[in-house]
Parts: sequence; C-alpha cells; structure tokens
Amino acid sequence: MQQLILWQLINSNFPLGAYNYSEGLEYLIESAGCSEAESFQDWLRLHLRYGSIRAEVSVMLRVIQAIAADDLTQLQYWNSWLNGTRETRELRQQSIQMGNSLLKLLGDLDENKRLQLGACREQIGKNCHYAIAFGIAVALWEIEPHQAVLGYLHSWVSNLVSAGVKLIPLGQTQGQQIIYQLQPVIVTVAEELLDQQEKDLYGCTWGLSLASMNHETQYTRLFRS
Repeated sequence: MQQLILWQLINSNFPLGAYNYSEGLEYLIESAGCSEAESFQDWLRLHLRYGSIRAEVSVMLRVIQAIAADDLTQLQYWNSWLNGTRETRELRQQSIQMGNSLLKLLGDLDENKRLQLGACREQIGKNCHYAIAFGIAVALWEIEPHQAVLGYLHSWVSNLVSAGVKLIPLGQTQGQQIIYQLQPVIVTVAEELLDQQEKDLYGCTWGLSLASMNHETQYTRLFRS
C-alpha cells in the first residue's frame, strides 16, 4: 500500500502544477548553457551532485524524523530554513505553490489523515514548501524513507527532462535515455543523503539562482520559472 501511495505522489499526473516549472532552464538554453542533450544531461548530473535538490531531500528526511519523534515544532524551523535558501521569488513561489497544493490534496485523499495534517499545518503556517509537504506525506503514510528519496529525486529529474524535451528540443527517446543514464547518479545521491548529518547540509545553487533571476525578465517564456 505504501509503495502505491509513493507512486501516486510522484506520478506526473498528480495535480501539483510541476509541469509549469523549468527552474530557469529556458534561460540556460537561450544562453547556450544547455542547448543539446549532452550538456543538458551534464547539468542535471551536476545539480544532483551539488545543487539545491540535495538540501530539499535532506530537509524532507528531517521532517520525517521530526514527525516520528512527535516534535512538530521542527516543521516550522525547516520550512523557514528552506524559505531562506530560495534566492529568487520564482523559486520560492514554485516551492510554496506545490507544497500548499500537496497538503490540500493529501487531506482530500484521506479524511482520516486530516487531523494530523491540520496539526502539521498549524506549526508551519500559511506557506508550506514542497519538500516539507512531501516529508509529511511520507511520515503519515509510513512510506520507507529510502524509497521516498529515490522517488523524490527521480520525479525531479523526470519533470526537468520533460521541460527539456519541449525547450531544447529533444526527442522523447532522447529524454528517456537521459533519465535512464542518470539512474546510477540518483541511487548514489540517495545513499549519500540518507547518511548525511545536519552539519553537512549544503547546496551550490548560484548557477540556478542566476538562471532564475534572468528568467524573470526573459522576453519569451514557456514556463513560470
């Protein structure tokens, strides 16, 4: 049952609006930073290894631990922490929109979870980042954390590959080849993050931040960020 719930959460048809976002990829393509399949795959690999997605997953794991320890005050701390790591309005709005949408959908899926979801929401406040909401779902539905991390990372890669197929453009087969070839990286990063200590949290995001800043004023855009 838990595995099926995870598959539903990371399914591209789950209505969170993830398809609206490219995380600044449009500017990277326009500036020739990711103008072909090879450079795009390299960018995804580097972001998995060093980017902000690592911090998101680490926070998600800490949310799971906090709920298991019945320490819901940690949810507000980590939500504020994520808020402070979003250097642009676009990136912050993307994370909050998807997080708020996920929390609402979780309550609509299972009314028996609404009381627990309400307690979490009370600690977080009005705006909930996506990694926080995903961690809440993993904790309340008792999804195995290792599988949750793999699913979170794979979903992130798949969403950006979908954007890359439209923007670069790439063929559908090329997109699937990129996802397949990045699977060993996803497995390695997942194992690293499961063992990561809080003092070792990091993410090198200046490239993503600059791309997002330029995307806000880009002349033509297909995606919201």
